[in-house]
Amino acid sequence: MSYSTDSIKNTVIIGHGNTGKTSLLENILFTGGKIAKAETIESGKTVSDYAEEEIEKKISIYSTLSNIEWNNKKLNFIDTPGSGDFTGEVISGFRACQSALVVVGCDAGVQIETIKLWRNLDKRNMSRVIFINRCDKEKADFKAALHDLKTKFQKTFVPIAIPIGVGPAYKGIVNLLEGKAYIKPESGKKEENSAIPSEMAKEIEEYKTLMIEAAAEGDDSVTEKYLENGTLTDAEIILGLTAGLSSNKIIPVLCGTATQNSGIVSLLNFISSVSPTPDARKEFIKKGNEEEREVTVDPSASPSLFVFKTSIDQFSGKLSYIKVVTGVIKTDTELYNTREAKKEKVGKIFTALGKKLEEVKELAAGDIGIAIKLPSAITNDTLRTHDNPEPYRHMRIPNPIYSISVSVENKKDEDKVNQYFHKIAEEDLTFQINYNPETKESIISGMGELHINMILDKLKEKQKIAVQTKLPQVAYRETITKKASSSYRHKKQSGGHGQFGEVHFELSPIERGKHLSFINTIKGGAVSKGYIPGIEKGIADGMQEGVLAWYPVVDIEVNLFDGKEHDVDSSEMSFRLASKGCLKACLEKASPTLLEPIMKLTVYSDDQYIGDILSDLSSRRGKVLGQDSIAAGIQEIKAEVPEAELLKYAIDLKSITSGTGSFEVEFSHYFPISGKIAETVINEAKARRSTTAAAAE
Repeated sequence: MSYSTDSIKNTVIIGHGNTGKTSLLENILFTGGKIAKAETIESGKTVSDYAEEEIEKKISIYSTLSNIEWNNKKLNFIDTPGSGDFTGEVISGFRACQSALVVVGCDAGVQIETIKLWRNLDKRNMSRVIFINRCDKEKADFKAALHDLKTKFQKTFVPIAIPIGVGPAYKGIVNLLEGKAYIKPESGKKEENSAIPSEMAKEIEEYKTLMIEAAAEGDDSVTEKYLENGTLTDAEIILGLTAGLSSNKIIPVLCGTATQNSGIVSLLNFISSVSPTPDARKEFIKKGNEEEREVTVDPSASPSLFVFKTSIDQFSGKLSYIKVVTGVIKTDTELYNTREAKKEKVGKIFTALGKKLEEVKELAAGDIGIAIKLPSAITNDTLRTHDNPEPYRHMRIPNPIYSISVSVENKKDEDKVNQYFHKIAEEDLTFQINYNPETKESIISGMGELHINMILDKLKEKQKIAVQTKLPQVAYRETITKKASSSYRHKKQSGGHGQFGEVHFELSPIERGKHLSFINTIKGGAVSKGYIPGIEKGIADGMQEGVLAWYPVVDIEVNLFDGKEHDVDSSEMSFRLASKGCLKACLEKASPTLLEPIMKLTVYSDDQYIGDILSDLSSRRGKVLGQDSIAAGIQEIKAEVPEAELLKYAIDLKSITSGTGSFEVEFSHYFPISGKIAETVINEAKARRSTTAAAAE
């Protein structure tokens, strides 16, 4: 069946780990008639957690696409992991959908990952609906969870559904918008509506008044109706809520308990009637350095799509998850890949129910689905008509926070391992593989220890290859602290033309980050202009290894103030070698020092762990720049910390905060080190050099 843009609702399900997102989707699919039975996480048979590692670990690792038809609308859902280690999967869901369903535990309230996700939603100005889950749990408290949301996020939260009792007394929910109760069904049954318990009349009246007042704020025309009549009709309430949700003025709140299939019908009715359609959210095009330009999700325009995720399936091959932005994508539609600058034909297209692909003939603007056999397309690619080759805005992917060095014992396995890592990097943009020529290490980076370990475990299981891991070497630098001058003559005679070049340098320290300033102050033509490029190349060669620990040299000014040449024996290569030798001689006289990379660190944590975090940062030679409360009970700490002290921070912070803390890190600058720290770095460099030399013999 084909669906028009105005009958599609795309929702990404997000929340802190263990709030019940997968169980919620499972019961949505059961209620929507897509599956005969809602499975439990423990059974390992849920639709969205189908990968072997997800079944084994009993956590979501990958985002999963599913859909149902409800009230003549197509509801697409993307279930996402709750761990920050797999945030790339969540971001792909953000990119594809118009609104988010934020799942919060009625027993736990707002947790750290929810706050991080909320900030991501704010950056995108994305509509969101709250589902307070687990209302049947022992410590469940609906009013406390609602208060926690209001306190931490300072938004207008509007209950659309409220529970009938909580904890062991939980019996179901009341939908204020519909004026119906939905009693918790028997196991394996679907919800049915019933009369509202009479004892809840006063409570319902209070919440309904709040809902009407919030709806009145959502739309100007509805505001006028409210001021005129003092209340609103059901249709006006829906209009106000729809406008308020789309503009992010209000956050609707529903509730239930997913594992007992309670609150699901109410949630689906709300999404199908109130949640925004795809055309409520704009796409953006950026061409070169020009301002970004808005694009409306329009089914009447020429066809275009965006690839928001790539997955490699052992049976179907490469799966390109696509969001149709404009027009209608049909089987065998020929489009233009804006990155590759070549045509690609969209073969068969599908919607999905977890790992099960459901072939369709077409997808209209705003719909999301899967295309197979797009050989060149990768995540973030735009495919559109050739006469309109501008790409859509790429997803904003966070920087990896945890890196390790990897190697294999058997050199024959290197190609297999590299192919595997590059395939993972194509699927998961938060995973990176790089070769560091300076340290001669292969470095893999991800969002945490769990993220990296899952990838390595899969390599061992699928490829039967175990890799050796260690913390990566830090990319130190060397520089100078005072002026120095020296000369160097390169002279070699071996019959026929010889080699001759002589240079005189003066070295000076310059501003950090400037790397190199070369000045030629030679007078009288002591060295011909034709040899200057060779001298500059020699300086570049010499800067590759310093004189303390063989780290690259940075932030120096080289003044070429004299030199000599020979009519026959001088050449560019002679001056290149002389220049390299002269630089080394100058460095030894210029009081060289080591520089270490300093990282900009942002830590997010509950109040209760702040003291321990600050103490730990101090022990890591960190400099705290500021501390702010970003939500009730949640602190943000900004600091500068040496990279050498952060190599295991992803592991250590989890230990300090009982797994609740998180952080972001990026390079800031280089800073001098001396004393015992510098001595240790130099000794380690000498030991590595000796080991390498011994292995080469």
